Amino acid sequence: MGEVDGGNFGEIWKLKIPTKSTVFAWRLIRDRLPTKTNLRRRQVMVHDMLCPFCKNNEKGAAHLFFNCTKTLPLWWESMSWANLKTAMPQNPRHHFLQYGTEIADGVKSKRWKCWWIALTWTIWQHRNKVVFQNATFHGSKVLEDALLLLWSWIKAMEKDFTLHFNQWSSSLRDAFCN
Repeated sequence: MGEVDGGNFGEIWKLKIPTKSTVFAWRLIRDRLPTKTNLRRRQVMVHDMLCPFCKNNEKGAAHLFFNCTKTLPLWWESMSWANLKTAMPQNPRHHFLQYGTEIADGVKSKRWKCWWIALTWTIWQHRNKVVFQNATFHGSKVLEDALLLLWSWIKAMEKDFTLHFNQWSSSLRDAFCN
């Protein structure tokens, strides 16, 4: 059993979220997504190695999801909800661990893990629209879509969760504490 399969990474399979999102997170943590860097490593011809968001050289999943000038502010925003000021891990594995264990425990930890998956999944979906449909990246739309996704997951996971999306999203600091 590898480092990724045990411990906190195994917990992603216990989250009551859609399987496709869980598989996506597992692939991201294991660096198995078809990013330009991974495609080139597999000897797939990739002509444009620029990040679809910032147009700088893409250095793999870590850049796309966590270090890009377009996606990094999304993580800073979510860290502000927990009033957390810390260095951002560069590796998807470490980034997930920080969100899943260092920020919170119990129900809060599950919500943070789900948030990490919701945001990375939404970034990936928006990346695909930029790459395949020539869409434009809008960070506020990514954040809004990820929050709506997370809210729908929490609503399905937690039986006593009854907050309307507008009420829940208007106080995100409380959303991860209650």
